[in-house]
This record gives sequence, structure tokens and C-alpha cells, in this order.
Amino acid sequence: MLPFLLAAFYETARQGSMTAAAKQLQVSQPTVTSRIQQLESSYGVELFHRRGGRLELTRTGTELMPLARQMMQIQHDIDFKLRNGKQLLSGSLHIGTTGPNYIASIICEFREQYPDASIGIEVGNSRSMLEALFDSRVDLAVASEPLNDPRLLRCEIATDPLVLVTHRAHPLAGRGRIALHDLVSHTLLLREQGSWTRSLMEEAMNARAVRPRSVLEMGSREMICRAVQHNLGCTLMPVRDVPQDENLRTVAIEPDPPVLRVYLYCMRERASMPLAEAFIASLPNAAIH
Repeated sequence: MLPFLLAAFYETARQGSMTAAAKQLQVSQPTVTSRIQQLESSYGVELFHRRGGRLELTRTGTELMPLARQMMQIQHDIDFKLRNGKQLLSGSLHIGTTGPNYIASIICEFREQYPDASIGIEVGNSRSMLEALFDSRVDLAVASEPLNDPRLLRCEIATDPLVLVTHRAHPLAGRGRIALHDLVSHTLLLREQGSWTRSLMEEAMNARAVRPRSVLEMGSREMICRAVQHNLGCTLMPVRDVPQDENLRTVAIEPDPPVLRVYLYCMRERASMPLAEAFIASLPNAAIH
């Protein structure tokens, strides 16, 4: 029972709320609350200061956090080892990705070779997927952030130039190409912090001292596409991410458009696990570092 109680504590501390912890653990919020209360009452300690709607770790909670993190890591390693200790054909693999466009075909080919392998997919931005990899919530992560870390294996799986995406009625929609400076009189739609596409956009615009008339931040690629479909602004997006829609137009950026590079990451200590190793080996012409 203790692992379940500690998991509730760990996720609540990591997520900052019991509601978010419940979502991550796929249980109800009252269940998380009950488990933390049981843990506190069993040992006669207080793990969180409850101040209004905010939770803060007590001294005991702060000291417990690294031990709980270590326990979660060991638990995941045991689970991964047991899942992959079977024959390769019946193992399971959890993949975190920023979207389907760069990994879907690789997964399809892998599934053709290993049809009984179970593949789980988690979607988020680059930062959240790398955090999921370090937290052992996924076995492999597809992300655009070029992270150099000795704990990681990294291989580039795709490159994709950014293009301007507008509604067909937008003033820039009929242009064959634009320079980034053409955006200064328009509203630009940005992804949330942690998106590497956003980082590329901001880096390219800062290098050219480009300041759009206004900026709207939205929490996902889907929200931005919907906003462009309603002509609320324009955005920069990798070519492969642009949805097929008769109301959308793409315009090339010249010269030197920002280029998104997409990587597959794996913890080095887990790269020899059968399914992870087989998936990495299936990557077409990928240079592994």
C-alpha cells in the first residue's frame, strides 16, 4: 500500500495540486486526498501546508521528496524490466511525442515488424515530453529541443522549415513569400512556453528586431490552427504540421527560414531494453549520439 500513498504524495508535490496529481495517476481527486491523509496519519506527520488553494511542502515533505522520486524511478525500472523481460513480440513501449507527424510512419513500420508489441503514446510540447522521459513516464521521447545531456541518447529523425500560416482572407495570404519583417503590422499567434517552435520563432524575430503589432499566446497547436481558421491572426508552423484546410494558406519565409529539427531521445541506461533497442534500430538513417 505504501507505494500508492507515496505516489499520491510525489505527484501532488510535483504537479502542485491534488487535481493535477489525480489526472496524472488516473484516479479521482478524493482518492489522492485520502491517500495523502492516510500517509500523514499513519506516521503522524504533516507533508503539506494548506494555504487557501495553494499547497506548499513542509520541511518533512521537502526531505521526503527526493526519496519518493527515487522510489518512483525504481518502480518504473522494475515495471519496464518485467514488461520487456517477456519475448520482444509481446512487450510494451511508451512514447512521448510533440505530435504524430514525425513519428507516425516510424511507429507504423515498427508495428509491421512487431505486430504484437503494445505502443502507448503521450502528447505534449518538447519540454513536457523531455520531463516525462526523465521522470520515467515514457520510454522514448520525440522532441525538437536539442538537449545535450550525457544521460541521453539522441538521434535526429526529421527537419522541417517553418512557414507562415494564415487564413485565406489574411492580407499576407496571397504573397508567394514573405520576410519576417512583414509580420510587424499583424497579430502573431504563439504556442505556450516550452514549445520549441515558439522558441525558434522568437529567436528568428529577435535576430531581425521584428516586433509584431500584437501577440496572442495559445496552449496548443490545435488551438492555434482553430484561431487561424477564424482569421484571428497568423502563425509560423513547421510545414508537416499545417493541417489540410481550404481556408488556410501557407507562405514561404525568405531568406533563411527557421528550421525545426526533430529528435528521438532515450535514457542511455534503458537503451538496451529489447523494445527500445529494436525501435531505435528501426530508425531510417538516424545518426545516434
